[in-house]
Amino acid sequence: MKNMMLDAQLTPNGLKDRMLLLSALDIILSPEDWLRTYRMQSEWSVDVCLGEVNNGAGDMIHLLWTRGGVLLKGFDHESPVSPHARDEYEVWPGMYDGVPDDMMELLEDEALEKESVTFCMWREAGDKEWSMGNANFPEGYDDGSSFLLGKIIVTPEEYQDWAESYYELPISLGVVSQIFNGVPITAQMISALHPQRNVTEAIKELKQLGVQVHES
Repeated sequence: MKNMMLDAQLTPNGLKDRMLLLSALDIILSPEDWLRTYRMQSEWSVDVCLGEVNNGAGDMIHLLWTRGGVLLKGFDHESPVSPHARDEYEVWPGMYDGVPDDMMELLEDEALEKESVTFCMWREAGDKEWSMGNANFPEGYDDGSSFLLGKIIVTPEEYQDWAESYYELPISLGVVSQIFNGVPITAQMISALHPQRNVTEAIKELKQLGVQVHES
């Protein structure tokens, strides 16, 4: 399966907003950071914000926002495109072709596991659509993009269904929808989603994340 390109309407800022709200929901639903699927570090390095989607089963997306745009690198550990599935253990040819130099330099950080990649796309400031390299896969090869990008491109209903299964909690669709719509998060909303959550600790983390919170 060829790479599933992101919709052109999902801009770098739109993608960032989506990751922020998903990370906020995870902060509310899980006091334990290591159990969370979505994470954001707004000041990962100078002028760089790092997002991460980690399903805990070896599949991951890293997202890097810079002044110049955003880079998205995904890894499906079961994909035949993975370096682990290749005799030479190397990144699939053409995977990183055309990636802007400043974004490529960021991938040299060991934490981002540059070689762990089955799809890559980016969008520079001013671009009208997403770009990708020149990787050509044999018919039937799945790079994992549809599966993993589906973790970000979700509706409130889809998130509710996923979260109830993952966290084994009843999840208020009404509150999830409010957060998806950008409503500032309140202590009441936190308690409605997770009655046992320490609200003070959650609010502290949400503020650090950079989302709007109303404490009163």
